Amino acid sequence: MSFDALPRFHTPMRLMVMLSGSGTTLDNLIAHIESNELNATIPVLVASRECLGAQKARDSGIETHIQPAKQSPADAGAMLDELCDQHAIDLVVLAGYLKLVPITDRVRHRVVNIHPSLLPSFGGKGMHGMRVHQAVVNAAQRGEVSDSGCTVHFAADEYDTGSTIVQLCCPVEPADDAQALASRVFELECRAYPLALKKLIERNALCNA
Repeated sequence: MSFDALPRFHTPMRLMVMLSGSGTTLDNLIAHIESNELNATIPVLVASRECLGAQKARDSGIETHIQPAKQSPADAGAMLDELCDQHAIDLVVLAGYLKLVPITDRVRHRVVNIHPSLLPSFGGKGMHGMRVHQAVVNAAQRGEVSDSGCTVHFAADEYDTGSTIVQLCCPVEPADDAQALASRVFELECRAYPLALKKLIERNALCNA
């Protein structure tokens, strides 16, 4: 089954968010939902550990689950499937989630991720956060790249693979350090994720017209 063969999404679209950190992407999604810029709801969140993002979810009234520290991939997949079924989830949204998500038959073509570079460059296992931005800055100083940005893509069985939904880019400035570039890319991320989710809502509706 492809994305285009998925059943019609709920209105509003039902999202599961998965995260591992401070929840800045969660904040962004909630802000777009509350301003009616994104026709969605977040009934459930999964965190890979106790973190600020998990507490933000609880404070927002979102059912929140913490994964066991040594959960096996099979158990993680079963947990994901069960929560998706319980909450009738349309899409799983990775929001700074640092574990590899098991792509089961239940969630295939339903898991989306955002990465702070222009994939396929500067992706893969261990490439997240400041590691990505420092690698981009180093490459720019060597004259290998002149732009960075962010990529929203379908998650697949390996880190940072899967087809692209949206990419937004910005220049890498000569004076940039990793933090300066990260700030500029995060501004793009705040636009890119809601934009990608809107595109998927529209595409799903078109396929089910």
